[in-house]
Amino acid sequence: MKKSRIAFVCSDCGSEYAKWQGQCHDCGVWNTLKQLNLGGPREKRRSEGFSGMAEAARTLDEVDVANTPRIPTVSAEINRVLGGGLVPGSAILISGSPGAGKSTLLIQIVCALAENHAALYVTGEESLSQIALRATRLQLPLDKLKVMSQTSIETISLTWDEVKPAIIVIDSIQVMSSNAVESAPGSVSQVRETAAALIQKAKQSNTVLFIVGHVTKEGNLAGPRVLEHMIDTFLMLEGESDNRYRTLRSLKNRFGAVNELGIFAMTEKGLKDVANPSAIFLNRAAQATAGSVVMVVWEGTRPLLVEAQALVDQSSNSSPRRVVVGFEQNRLAMLLAVLHRHGGLQVADQDVFINAVGGIRVDETSSDLAVVLAVISSFRNKPLPQDLICFGEIGLSGEIRPVPNGQERLREAAKHGFAMAIVPQGNVSKQAVPDIQIRGVTSLADAIALIDDLAS
Repeated sequence: MKKSRIAFVCSDCGSEYAKWQGQCHDCGVWNTLKQLNLGGPREKRRSEGFSGMAEAARTLDEVDVANTPRIPTVSAEINRVLGGGLVPGSAILISGSPGAGKSTLLIQIVCALAENHAALYVTGEESLSQIALRATRLQLPLDKLKVMSQTSIETISLTWDEVKPAIIVIDSIQVMSSNAVESAPGSVSQVRETAAALIQKAKQSNTVLFIVGHVTKEGNLAGPRVLEHMIDTFLMLEGESDNRYRTLRSLKNRFGAVNELGIFAMTEKGLKDVANPSAIFLNRAAQATAGSVVMVVWEGTRPLLVEAQALVDQSSNSSPRRVVVGFEQNRLAMLLAVLHRHGGLQVADQDVFINAVGGIRVDETSSDLAVVLAVISSFRNKPLPQDLICFGEIGLSGEIRPVPNGQERLREAAKHGFAMAIVPQGNVSKQAVPDIQIRGVTSLADAIALIDDLAS
């Protein structure tokens, strides 16, 4: 008998090893190597065994660069995140925590698309009656979408050839299995091989493939990290089950902008587009309160106005707490050190709590100035003007650095009635923005002096 080849794959970074070891040398994580069966030994290929003509190499100017035709969905927010719609032959991985609304979002998409395109929904975790009940509750059309409850890749492939769908949904990849792999469903081997087979068939048949993936306790995609390299688009649906709003973020997109954000409201009829996303993050108190300031962040291709809140209080512990919601934890520690060194404000004995209102996660560095000003406002217990917005990156030497798309951010702020902006000097354009006064600063000391003048 031919001996099967065995490899050990890191579930975090996808690195392969010939034998098991406790730590992955590439990513440094412990106990992440899982056994993967690679099948029998490969036979050497002989040159005379190849058939067909060699493809001629071409220069770039000979390549057809016509726009790839897209299939638009009924949701403007989904189209924005995808880069304009669905690309035939693309593999889209959507993930999110349990209860975020992945199945709800997908059933809405495919039921609407099934009116004009053949669509197939494959579920391995729910019964067909559950799918039908959800679609009925959401008042979706039921007469065009084909559904099946199956976990075998071989059976799904046969139905795929029979139905010939333009859009197919696999919910979820963790329960799919292949007869060619002996391990249990959900293992590294099964997830990797079944995903590869599905993606290959989608490319060959020019079908839009949606794959649902689970997440770990840390909020990362479960399964082998190599899965992220195989797909074309990776979407993450975020939002707590007790929060009305959901955010759909593109973490990878070969056909559009990365980090594009779509905002949805969970209603009794499913997920609905939010026409004005900035409005849901600006539900502020009637009176100005200390520790609150509005910043303008750039998400994908559009600006969003988000309220940053800070609470600085005397600590009763030997080690003061640093709690961050919606921002990066390590960056807060850096900003507090810069504030002490270049702003003369010592908060080493204070508990510092930072929050981005609305449940949004802010990744870009343009929020630095807003976080620092909110901390100063809370520490001094002096409210900042409610018609003030700010943005800017803070360097380790206390300088305020310009950020991209400054003019677009200012126009968005003026549209929502803000009258004053504190921005990096490099973002102050010679062309004035109507209805908003722009104050440029070059250092953290300049920004602190400016808010002192506003408070007085």
